[in-house]
Amino acid sequence: MAVTRMDTSTAEEWRVVGDAVNQRQSRMPGTIKRLLRELEQQVDGFAVNQLVHSLQTATRAERGGADEEMIVASLCHDIGKAVSVVNHPAIGAEIIKPYVSETTYRVILHHQDFQGKYYYHHFGGDNNARAQYVDEPWYDLACRFSDEWDQNAFEPDYETLPLEHFEPMIDRIFERPKSRY
Repeated sequence: MAVTRMDTSTAEEWRVVGDAVNQRQSRMPGTIKRLLRELEQQVDGFAVNQLVHSLQTATRAERGGADEEMIVASLCHDIGKAVSVVNHPAIGAEIIKPYVSETTYRVILHHQDFQGKYYYHHFGGDNNARAQYVDEPWYDLACRFSDEWDQNAFEPDYETLPLEHFEPMIDRIFERPKSRY
């Protein structure tokens, strides 16, 4: 029994679909870890690859006193680069959205505009793009993420925690969605 058309599907078919989705969903932590490992192939002119950058960002967040959700979001903030660099914030934010708070989602979704403070002017952009979010409740956290944890996380000699350190956190955060959408 498999759904071939939504307009003629039955409740029983949707129970089967739901069971299959739940089974696949239970493997989400492994999917996240695989996507993170794919970032190891991307250097893109930086002093470290994007996996090391993500690990440094998460390490700085942890050492800076962030909660577990923000630490994992810091680790995953560039995970969208495994698909597309250009719109990676939106891709990464949508991947984590069902598992994190609205605040954390917004920080990751808009992190590039906060990073723009350091480099948008090199491309003729507004390096104060973050100002458009100044009245948002997550603005201060986005500034902290950008200024203290992310923009400086490309140092080859920084004492960075390994992915294995973060794996139990990934397992807990991505164990099950907080919301369906």
